[in-house]
Amino acid sequence: MPTALTTVENTDSLEYLPDADLLRAYWVYSFVSQPWLVAMGSKIGGWSVEHLWPARWAVSKTIFAQFCGGESVEKCAATMQHLAASHIHTILDYSVEGAATEAVFTATEQEIAGTIRAAAVSPSVAFSVFKVSGLGRSEVLTELSASGNYTKLSAEAKRIVERVNNLCHLAHQLGVRIFIDAEHTYEQPFIDYLALQAMQAYNTDRPIVFNTYQLYLKDGLERLKSHAEMVWKTGGHFGAKLVRGAYMEREADLAIADNRQSPINPSKIATDTLYDAAASFCLAHIDKTAFCLGTHNAASCKKVAETMQKMGLPASDARVWFAQLLGMSDNLSYPFAAKNYNVAKYVPYGPVEAVVPYLIRRAQENTSVAGESSREYRLIATELKRRKLNAWRFFL
Repeated sequence: MPTALTTVENTDSLEYLPDADLLRAYWVYSFVSQPWLVAMGSKIGGWSVEHLWPARWAVSKTIFAQFCGGESVEKCAATMQHLAASHIHTILDYSVEGAATEAVFTATEQEIAGTIRAAAVSPSVAFSVFKVSGLGRSEVLTELSASGNYTKLSAEAKRIVERVNNLCHLAHQLGVRIFIDAEHTYEQPFIDYLALQAMQAYNTDRPIVFNTYQLYLKDGLERLKSHAEMVWKTGGHFGAKLVRGAYMEREADLAIADNRQSPINPSKIATDTLYDAAASFCLAHIDKTAFCLGTHNAASCKKVAETMQKMGLPASDARVWFAQLLGMSDNLSYPFAAKNYNVAKYVPYGPVEAVVPYLIRRAQENTSVAGESSREYRLIATELKRRKLNAWRFFL
């Protein structure tokens, strides 16, 4: 296994993969590198998995197995143990999306509470995580975000606030760090409000609640700095998860439909610049900040690692984390973990048919970020050749 951070293009980190898993990864990345296949899968994937057992079986054996840990926390155990053997932590992510009933929202809250309790007793689980849209209707988040009035809430909105507070309170009680995921810009203002309320309430002694900042947004860095100041003014610790972003196509389409300027940066270079500036800001205030780089970008990870070394911070400093998604960027995760940096993998789980929206988004992201996905595909293909494996063996 590589031990130098300059070996992110090395296939040594793939040596741990059994032949069957390597073959599966090859075909999954072959699929997501084809925009027309991803577009077709996005349109019929959910319906076919729910109604056609051959489709459910095929998805469960390919893209689900590549990007998800299992259908329950218990079924993620083998994946968690495998990661822990290489000093990589787990972020349990209940990835069911698109619910619309109070019963499902309550069940989701209980499921996420279960991941918090699992994290409290397992040293290999670094964080818990949730989406506010999993706890209440998107329409409510959108309406409140548009109005900006959070003083007079409907009964339904109050239940969302209560569920978010319940989870953050439990995380605080058990000493478990918890991410609040970012979502669409039309939902984000109210989510930011809830995250700031939670940080001010529960990050008094140390960072417990982390809000997520999408740096592909033009105002991403400005919001990050503003929120940090708000938390620091109350004497609390600021927690941030830095991502580039997950809803680029949707945000761009909405801007065109509404005849307004896109909130997305005009170029990847602009996004990279904002992302690295956000990481530098967090490091510059590390005495009252903890942050996680949720990224598959090797250059950003290396810059933070080099800055930590210049600052005299140990690689294992608990205030700095690196995170990648399960099934992606192992060429980053394993080398960084081998050098004692804090590394975690997002391990999504849930019933196959319920996590299809998550899987579709993974496929769309890999298609849209051609440089990253092509590198992933290239490394896997290189390892296949090294082992002299015929890719068609996967179907035999």
